[in-house]
Amino acid sequence: MQKLLNKIPLNSRWRLALKTIPMVVAIVLVKFVVHYSAFEFLTLNSLFTAIISANIFLIGFLISGTLVDYKESEKLPGDLAASLETMADEGSIIFAGKKNEEAKNYLRKLALFNETLIKWFYKKERTDNVMKLLSSFNDNFLVFEGLTQANFIVRLKQEQNMLRKMIIRIHTIRETSFLGTGYAIAEIITAVLVIGLIFIKMDPFYESVFFVSFVSFILIYMIYFIKDLDNPFGYSVEDHLVEEVSLKPVLDAKKRIEQRLDDCLL
Repeated sequence: MQKLLNKIPLNSRWRLALKTIPMVVAIVLVKFVVHYSAFEFLTLNSLFTAIISANIFLIGFLISGTLVDYKESEKLPGDLAASLETMADEGSIIFAGKKNEEAKNYLRKLALFNETLIKWFYKKERTDNVMKLLSSFNDNFLVFEGLTQANFIVRLKQEQNMLRKMIIRIHTIRETSFLGTGYAIAEIITAVLVIGLIFIKMDPFYESVFFVSFVSFILIYMIYFIKDLDNPFGYSVEDHLVEEVSLKPVLDAKKRIEQRLDDCLL
């Protein structure tokens, strides 16, 4: 099953469903064993259905909490791309006015930083290395003081500061789970409900199998969905996530910065 999942694109809408199905199949098989071994000793009552409703309410609360970070995260790649291109604009202006070699070096470093940033999103680069490379632009700003007006340097420092804030914010979102204890209680309740469904006696048996498989699928799927939604920047293969925000603005910015550099080299 894992080989099948690896063949499915990471952004496929069916990936979470296929990830859930093996667990549901295992639960149904256990249900068959319990039923034909006459181990069903629980009865369906209103208290059990109330627990299911409470768990769904808790899952809804967790989803609403993770959606806040997700909606904020959708804006960050676009903001990163805007700051990168603004910094590239300043370098292009300086080169156009002064034809200074330092402006080319600055654009090369900016293209390298953009590439490093993309690797960082895929967990192929450490956050410390990204921050050090971002801070190294101070050397270029120092050289630019003799080539341009002070307000241009101030604008570059402001964009550098915005990039630093956004990188730290993305790092925090990626490394911090929303209400880990909430996830734990939702997982515990889901496990208890699934075990209860296995040992509950319902007639006829085919209806029992239907409700066990359907309720188990919904609860387990939603647990996976919450964990997936909690990290909108899970681009690496090891994360196996689906609902990540688009990196297209940063990728497009990389192409445009490289085009600016090529124009300077002509």
